[in-house]
Amino acid sequence: MKIVVCPLSQVQQMVGMHRPECVVSLLDPESAFPELGAAYRDRHLRLHFHDVYDCAGGLVAPCAEHVQQLVEFVSSWTRSAPILIHCRAGISRSSAAGFISACLHDPELAELTIARSLRNASRLARPNELLIRLADAAMGRNGRMLEAIQETGRDLIWEAAEENSPFELSISARSVRLLQRRS
Repeated sequence: MKIVVCPLSQVQQMVGMHRPECVVSLLDPESAFPELGAAYRDRHLRLHFHDVYDCAGGLVAPCAEHVQQLVEFVSSWTRSAPILIHCRAGISRSSAAGFISACLHDPELAELTIARSLRNASRLARPNELLIRLADAAMGRNGRMLEAIQETGRDLIWEAAEENSPFELSISARSVRLLQRRS
């Protein structure tokens, strides 16, 4: 399973490089989605919400409906090719959606193992915790997804960055063994 996460500025390049089966765009309400052509007409989920934890100041926070749409769309991913997930910066919304996708497609794997894999893939990844909390509830994970993200995020140094570099979240038996040896 290969999940590619990137900022908006890298979407076209990542589509050309990875030829993803489907694309998820998570952008602010005032932002335009990238045009990916006819090939992605039915394979491109477009969600508008801000990277926030509540609706203060007229901002649109992620909600249960957004998560439902995300989970339904990602559930249809056959994994015949990678999935590409992006937000504006490739740091918060998209890394949360990547984590959610990995948890959804490998329900037997511990959430903490997937969260460690995410942290190893990108030192800048800071998954939106509201999005994780909503997905955790929708997927019946009893708080384990949020707990895993919080556990692996403790003591991280916050680096100033406009955007993240593209990264891949690949979950395999080999990567799990490597992560277990490091723990």
